Amino acid sequence: MNQSNQDYLHLLEIFNDAWNRHDIEALMNCMADDCVFHGVAGPELLGRTFNGRDEVRKGFTLAWETFPDASWTEGEHFVSGDRGASESTFRGTKADGSRVEARMVDVFTFKDGRIAVKNAYRKDRPAL
Repeated sequence: MNQSNQDYLHLLEIFNDAWNRHDIEALMNCMADDCVFHGVAGPELLGRTFNGRDEVRKGFTLAWETFPDASWTEGEHFVSGDRGASESTFRGTKADGSRVEARMVDVFTFKDGRIAVKNAYRKDRPAL
């Protein structure tokens, strides 16, 4: 079944809300079986890549372990066919007390009504 841009916009809204609730099950329900997540930081060209549901789950959980109070606010979502993007403001505090607040973008590829690829980008702003 072909998904409409509105269907995928709704999916991105659900996905964003799940991030802010720190709800891993809701996040994974949005992801395709053969999903990929490219994190904002890491040694690879695309940061750190997590392949498959088990690794993606670990990668998503790592965000909350690094920033227990993480939030993604002021979300704006765009969809065109099987691609989409979300802009938001990321805020989070690390265990050492350093705080990050920066705009970010997630670029998505959709497949069969779910997110197949989440590629995250965040401004490299000094800790507050």
